[in-house]
Amino acid sequence: MRSMTGYGRSSAALAGGTLNVQVSSVNRRGLDLSVKLPQEWESFEAEVGERVRKVASRGKVNVEIEFSAAKGREEVAWNDEAVGTTLDRLAELADSRHIPFEPTAELLWQVASAQRTSTEKPGPDTVRRDVLSTLDEALRGFDAMRAKEGEALYIDFIGRVDLCRVHIDAVAERAPAVAPAYRVQLLKRLRDQGLELDVSDERVLREIALFADRCDVSEEITRFRSHLDQLTGLLKSDDEIGRKADFILQELGREANTIGSKANDLSIARSVIEMKNELERIREQMANVE
Repeated sequence: MRSMTGYGRSSAALAGGTLNVQVSSVNRRGLDLSVKLPQEWESFEAEVGERVRKVASRGKVNVEIEFSAAKGREEVAWNDEAVGTTLDRLAELADSRHIPFEPTAELLWQVASAQRTSTEKPGPDTVRRDVLSTLDEALRGFDAMRAKEGEALYIDFIGRVDLCRVHIDAVAERAPAVAPAYRVQLLKRLRDQGLELDVSDERVLREIALFADRCDVSEEITRFRSHLDQLTGLLKSDDEIGRKADFILQELGREANTIGSKANDLSIARSVIEMKNELERIREQMANVE
């Protein structure tokens, strides 16, 4: 099991500077990949995507690849030829309009600043191997973090599933006593109304039988336990579990609702509320699972 939340970072020394690669992700239904890299290295984007897809199938994944120039080389370089060409064209323009042209230090600075260029990054052919190997290292850290968080989620899930088993066992234990309790209450209400009917009266027996049939939750209990077993098996598997778990949780919720509506018993209702609370917590956490 892996979480969809992860982070990995790696750096490598390159000629003229340092390569930094950062990979991060948050939860998302599908795989939403965003790759940010220097314009000179855009040809790497497809290979970067292939490597990310080997370790992540879901989540919003951001990959940032940056090059930082070495200290002392990060300053921009003056393009002397371009500055001279611009000044010559300005002089020609001024002469054609009969305007005196006397360049000032401020004008020279403005022209030079407009024409300066950043220190060039290493060419893609030169750094391809270094970029991809550094990316692989960042992805290993990224994947390890997702796996570690997945282990914590697994422990939490198993604990909550066990609590659901405790609550459904309590429901199963209480369920057989619901109909007899209803019979006692029914006879008491009849006596309170001055109707002394024998417990063997056909009308009483029919009412009790109808109630017993309506409040019978044995099938729902069996299905609920079966769904819990399926969920446990899925959690222990190496499969991608996010979408499958969503379906099982939906079925568990449906069975819990049916039990609560049919049982007509305070004790069972309390157990159902606790089950639904645990299922909701599992559902919220499951949104972070790949």
